Amino acid sequence: MQSTWLDKYFRGDRTIWLVVFILSIFSLLAVYSSAGSLAYRYKDGNTEYYLFKHLAMLLFGIGLMYAAHLLKYTVYSRVSQFALIIAVPLLILTLALGTNLNEASRWLTIPGINITFQTSDFAKIALIMYVARVLSKKQDEITSFRTAFLPVVLPVLLVCGLILPANFSTAAVLFASCLFLMFIGRIRLKFIFSLIGLGIAGFGLYLLIAIATGNKGRIDTWMARIERFSDEEHKDNYQADQSKIAIATGGIVGKFPGNSVQRNFLPHPYSDFIYAIIIEEYGLIGGVLIVFLYLLLFYRVVRFLHHSPMAFGTLVAVGCTFTLVFQAMINMAVAVNLFPVTGQPLPLVSMGGTSIIFTSVAVGIVLSVSRQVEKEKLEGGDELATA
Repeated sequence: MQSTWLDKYFRGDRTIWLVVFILSIFSLLAVYSSAGSLAYRYKDGNTEYYLFKHLAMLLFGIGLMYAAHLLKYTVYSRVSQFALIIAVPLLILTLALGTNLNEASRWLTIPGINITFQTSDFAKIALIMYVARVLSKKQDEITSFRTAFLPVVLPVLLVCGLILPANFSTAAVLFASCLFLMFIGRIRLKFIFSLIGLGIAGFGLYLLIAIATGNKGRIDTWMARIERFSDEEHKDNYQADQSKIAIATGGIVGKFPGNSVQRNFLPHPYSDFIYAIIIEEYGLIGGVLIVFLYLLLFYRVVRFLHHSPMAFGTLVAVGCTFTLVFQAMINMAVAVNLFPVTGQPLPLVSMGGTSIIFTSVAVGIVLSVSRQVEKEKLEGGDELATA
């Protein structure tokens, strides 16, 4: 069969590429529509500024994704060690000297060019790659507590613990993703449950120390969000109310692109609550399509890895995809008021910088693994044909 330009340049699972492009189109349209209040506040109503800025970031992300998918997946196993070594000092530096916003130090500002960098996004992908590497290396002794479990659990607790004070939701998503990876990697269930208990105990200890020392940080914010979520009559439930109005008025087919009303009232409609804007403008049909695309992404990864013998490739692809899809489900659950407000962006859709960059790299890693699986299938087919 004659190969096309798609076969030549876009290797790996084509469905994943298609999902990425469809989500990018939704992202561009939704951000352009919802960034109006931001434009009037900072750019004298110049919404095109944010349109082209977001377009440039999406194209840059897709470029990184393309470059990442060309590398052999085994490269990421070696890179993971250095990435984790870099991530830990960056997280410490962020806690100590990071840009503070709403009592949270999540960003480092790069001197000279004044660009902010969210270190937790880098730490997430570094930890997922490292956990996948260690689990793949320890498969022959995976039931051992000392030689298999400890080398995994210590970095997980360290990285999640450093992210926790400024960003509880990111730490929780990353912790859950690592637990899922351990389960896939055949770590004994009693070790996994003990880690869950240790994580809960560690979180409780952090709360006690923070309250006792008076350095509460984000604790009051977390408590307020839980109270607002659990009490539907709470008068200060503004975000959830506006999101529900956007969803309710969207109906089945929506108000059509650019006709959102709640974008003028919702806080961060271009990031945290972009899913509500999508439903308002594209209706239930658009909302269901977004959910379907994320589930399709996860299904395709599980499908092409089902018979894959590559331990690291399987683990890193599943880990990256699970983190992305789990984060997406949390964002959408917040928008429809099934979950307290978390501040998690919708991957590949929300406006952002480092979020788009590292999400794109993660998808590129998944595509790199799928490219290798595809290559081995073709080579296996050729061997059968010549036999």
